[in-house]
Amino acid sequence: MPTIIPFPARYSAFVLCVLGLVACLALVLASPHLWLAWIGVAAFAVLTGTGVHDLRQARHAILRNYPVIGHLRFLLEFIRPEIRQYFIESDAEAAPFSRAQRSLVYQRAKGEPDNRPFGTQLNVSAAGYEWINHSMQPTKLAGHDFRIVIGGTPQPADANLAQVCTQPYSASVFNISAMSFGALSANAILALNQGAQMGGFAHDTGEGSISQHHRVHGGDLIWEIGSGYFGCRNDDGTFNAERFTANARDPQVKMIEIKLSQGAKPGHGGVLPAAKVTPEIAAARGVPVGVDCVSPSSHSAFSTPTEMMHFVAKLRELSGGKPTGFKFCLGHPWEWFGIVKAMQATGITPDFIVVDGAEGGTGAAPVEFSDHVGAPLQEGLLLVHNTLIGVNLRHRIKIGCAAKVITAFDVARMMALGADWCNAARGFMMALGCIQAQSCHTGHCPTGVTTQDPVRQQALVVPAKADRVRNFHRSTLHALQELVQAAGLDHPQQITAHHIVRRISDTEVRLLSNLVMQVQPGALLGPLDNQHTVFRTYWPLASAQSFQPVTQGPHGLLAPGFAMAA
Repeated sequence: MPTIIPFPARYSAFVLCVLGLVACLALVLASPHLWLAWIGVAAFAVLTGTGVHDLRQARHAILRNYPVIGHLRFLLEFIRPEIRQYFIESDAEAAPFSRAQRSLVYQRAKGEPDNRPFGTQLNVSAAGYEWINHSMQPTKLAGHDFRIVIGGTPQPADANLAQVCTQPYSASVFNISAMSFGALSANAILALNQGAQMGGFAHDTGEGSISQHHRVHGGDLIWEIGSGYFGCRNDDGTFNAERFTANARDPQVKMIEIKLSQGAKPGHGGVLPAAKVTPEIAAARGVPVGVDCVSPSSHSAFSTPTEMMHFVAKLRELSGGKPTGFKFCLGHPWEWFGIVKAMQATGITPDFIVVDGAEGGTGAAPVEFSDHVGAPLQEGLLLVHNTLIGVNLRHRIKIGCAAKVITAFDVARMMALGADWCNAARGFMMALGCIQAQSCHTGHCPTGVTTQDPVRQQALVVPAKADRVRNFHRSTLHALQELVQAAGLDHPQQITAHHIVRRISDTEVRLLSNLVMQVQPGALLGPLDNQHTVFRTYWPLASAQSFQPVTQGPHGLLAPGFAMAA
């Protein structure tokens, strides 16, 4: 008896489309003047043709097994992020920023009330919950324009004048983090810089250098110098001192920042494809139009910690004595310790260091780098702060930080861990109107923030968005003022780890000062026996002469370049 193969139900949608086409064709033959029948023929013809194509194509197994109806799966997958964002995720889910965080930025940027009734929505009994202790005698401050002076700090008596900052900068404790023109649209750069000018805070250029859009409104700039030396490069990509001097001595440029690495993809270079290198981007970066723009993974101007310190001094001198420092995401501890040892050996210190956390990043990066490369901000900031204390250099070097800083409590917490100021990138993007669509790298940003499409970026109206940037900054610092007052302090720099409490379990809480590393002044200048394991393990491996670890050789000699045992 022959085996009867049942009709596959998965073909039902395709068969119905074919039957619909046949029925509409019959109706057309019967009533040629019935326009609905002609529409039916056209619609079912398209669906039938789609089904035939699905059965014959080799790319998608789902479409071969589920012709026509299989496209619904791809449609639902395409709109899944929006469905989840608008209808499913809770207010406290962070991916990477929660709805509550985004709403707070939007409210402050628009100048709307951000007070919340009916108590906190956070679980105060959950492990990891933190709060700041308040005082029974709160202070009353005149304003919220908290500032710090970067540069011009005490130097050794024998310091070369070329190694001394002669143009210190009074910076806000909350500034715009590095985002390049090219990654952001022209209108986004215009709005950010105008907002910075209106609010009296700084705007980091990102490694894409200073574009014409940064100059329109005259907001204070921190010029970031990356490994591609954009804006100060020779044709072969090496550093050009003359071009650097021309840009660095512009009065609008307040500080010089050497970028060693960034939180989004530390240790990874980048390529801006030739098709995206427009005349505007090429002019800002000093590269040819329509040619791949390469950011190497490391600098060519120096190859050792000592050479790096001399490069810092050189840029400070060429800039006319402006504060000069570097930004990095902490990686191998011995490399950071090598930089510190180079400071000791040369007597050259940067005016500031910006610590980028691995959880930061506005640009697209390989998933493995975003998720698993680089130290998070807390660990990086703590190590940098404590190392400088341990060698008695902390008073000469200011520390900034960046990575998921949104609220005034975020700023206060980072200052408690050792930061002098905080930068924010994604927070200010949201102030511009970013909705966390996470399509920054596609050129299809729905709000015009991260696209070079001239039509899309027209949606970003510069004067209106500049006002929102200024409002977000002002409201965040006003909230910081209220926190400082509640703690009974006069300036956020007075916040320490003793002011922050962290829940460990249902029945235990501890001061942050009892949980995090704290090194005594000068402690690393003597025996390391009583110091934290990271110093006992890695400080002896660090060298001012090499970024490679120093290990014990077969004859008891110290030599760089050997792999370190875990």
